[in-house]
Amino acid sequence: MYDPNRLAALVAVAEAGSITRAAARLGYTTPALSQQLAKLEREAGTALLVRHHRGARLTDAGELLVARARRVLDELEQARHEIARLTGLSGGTLRLGTFQTAGMQVLPPVLSAFRRAHPDVELTVAHLEPPAGVAAVAAGDVDLALTHFYEPAEPVPLPASVAVEPVLVEELVLVTAPGHALADGTARLPLTELAGQPLISMAPDHPARKGVEAVLARAGATPSVLVATPVYALVCALVSAGLGIAVVPEMVARMAVTPVGTRLLEPGDLRRTVSVAYRTDESAPATDAFRALLRGAFGRARQTAGQAGR
Repeated sequence: MYDPNRLAALVAVAEAGSITRAAARLGYTTPALSQQLAKLEREAGTALLVRHHRGARLTDAGELLVARARRVLDELEQARHEIARLTGLSGGTLRLGTFQTAGMQVLPPVLSAFRRAHPDVELTVAHLEPPAGVAAVAAGDVDLALTHFYEPAEPVPLPASVAVEPVLVEELVLVTAPGHALADGTARLPLTELAGQPLISMAPDHPARKGVEAVLARAGATPSVLVATPVYALVCALVSAGLGIAVVPEMVARMAVTPVGTRLLEPGDLRRTVSVAYRTDESAPATDAFRALLRGAFGRARQTAGQAGR
């Protein structure tokens, strides 16, 4: 049996003429798509593609499989539409809320997969920085919202009608100006090394960051610039300009549009958990399907956290 997702990947390469272009079309990275194609070739027991400097072309076996795959995928797509009509996923709207970093890195591939599976469901996305997303779910303004919680922090009470499901756990990392001495090294940097360092302080009175800010203060980092709310693009720009160091989520460091140095910290117990908030007193096929895609895309954060020793 051939995996339908891998068959779809091969068809996409045949249509795009390039693994890179096909990956962009499908919402994958090029290495991830290449791995799927390699697995398909192992399943087939023969080469399906010839890779060359201008892209990729199908072998004779690849041409044969693509012709059959198109028919199989068409049948599967028809089956999805028929099942969707039975389960309530043939129309309607899925309203999502997200904060900026999740909206740029977590949400797009899952939305792409949802659209492929359920093309008739209208999607709306609202920018809701935590804790506004949870409040919007409770009020019925959105169906689901990506939100976040920091560690250490005081527990945040949730409305009775709302629950959260962890999606992704990420460490907080040090960001510095390029070439900064603290970013020079691959070993984890002890928090004690932050003593006396000028810190871009992100809302020490903000509930979400308050516990993290307290840890950094105890380590001896000296606030030099206060950003009243955690606007991470601004924080990274200030860091890049040499106005201080900062401790931000890994996703933020990867997304920085200004050059920064990064380093893992020791101990690695400063974290941010990205979760999806949903209503517990009602259920809809579209929200259930989207949450399932989130779980499939990122794995269960509780398992990730357990492996990290939480």
